[in-house]
Amino acid sequence: MHIVVVGAGILGASTAFHAARAGARVTVVDAAHEGRATAAGAGIICPWVSGAEDAAFYGLYSEGGRYYTDLVAALGEVGETDLGYRRTGALIVSDDTNELEAFQRLLAQRRAETPAMGEASMLSARDAAKLFPPLRRDYAAVRVSGGARVDGRRMAAGLLRGAVHFGAVVRGGHAALVFAEGRVRGVRLGDDEIGADCVVVAAGVWAPELLRGVGVELPIEPMRGQIVHLMIPGAETRDWPVIFPPGAHYLVPFDDGRVVVGATRESGIGFDYRVTAMGQAQVLAEALHVAPGLGVATVVETRVGFRPVGPGVRPMLGTVPGLEGLLVGNGLGAAGLTIGPFGGRLLAEAALGAVPSIELEPFAPLRRVAREAPIPPLR
Repeated sequence: MHIVVVGAGILGASTAFHAARAGARVTVVDAAHEGRATAAGAGIICPWVSGAEDAAFYGLYSEGGRYYTDLVAALGEVGETDLGYRRTGALIVSDDTNELEAFQRLLAQRRAETPAMGEASMLSARDAAKLFPPLRRDYAAVRVSGGARVDGRRMAAGLLRGAVHFGAVVRGGHAALVFAEGRVRGVRLGDDEIGADCVVVAAGVWAPELLRGVGVELPIEPMRGQIVHLMIPGAETRDWPVIFPPGAHYLVPFDDGRVVVGATRESGIGFDYRVTAMGQAQVLAEALHVAPGLGVATVVETRVGFRPVGPGVRPMLGTVPGLEGLLVGNGLGAAGLTIGPFGGRLLAEAALGAVPSIELEPFAPLRRVAREAPIPPLR
């Protein structure tokens, strides 16, 4: 069986890895667009603190967080260990003790169904600052021990190398779908036509243009996110926890003194791939309010990504009615780095004709849904 995957972000790379690992012949086609969400995402893996109330979404989201343990082990079997993944825990921080106690109770309830989240324990402001030294000294915390972070670029690259290990071929360029006799038969890449038993379109915010060529109007819009990378001289940040402050922003430490802070959520700007003064100011102001100690950090870079956002909170995963030979994966929004690897496994299972590990009907790409906000922030 030959599967063509269009898009090599984390969702497409995971689809390719799982399909190739299962024995399929796989070709990945990627246009290397600027602004791919995978390359700019913060990398927080802690779905259990989400404010989302949609049961189907939360089930997928939480399983995406749990699945990282299996995925890291599977990639390790083929020598892929440079993934930027680490389980560091996460802190929900606030100066309101009553708010924190309410979160601890909520997380205790959720832990019964999703034990991968680990323990949720109260920390004093002093103890929270020991774990994340730049933090405001009046912020106590709830620590979620199962929280983790991942470098999206490194994880997607590792998945793609893993797919190649199992025989996948990666090609660059802009694909067009080949449609004949009522089904998608492959893709056209320049002067070449690549036949396929199934084409998986995981092209993020660039998918609607591609699908329009076969009469599909995918309701996806780009949401720009600007995210700032800071470097703290001489700090060993490898084991610092992810920080969830009040509001929609966050702080994510990585190795070698790097702390990622963000991010903006900008709708209605199209594909404007720029770092703006307002975006930079907003992100830094929020970060310094929560962690004044970051004032000594060096601004290393600001990344810009376009999150693919649909009309509802649930991602789009599955078939399109009336179009055989086509699967779509999209609409992961701000949850892309959490859901992407597990979502790729689901798409690979569907492409191979297997029963997906989670029922995909609630995530049908063209389902009718009232337009609503994307994943709500923690508060």
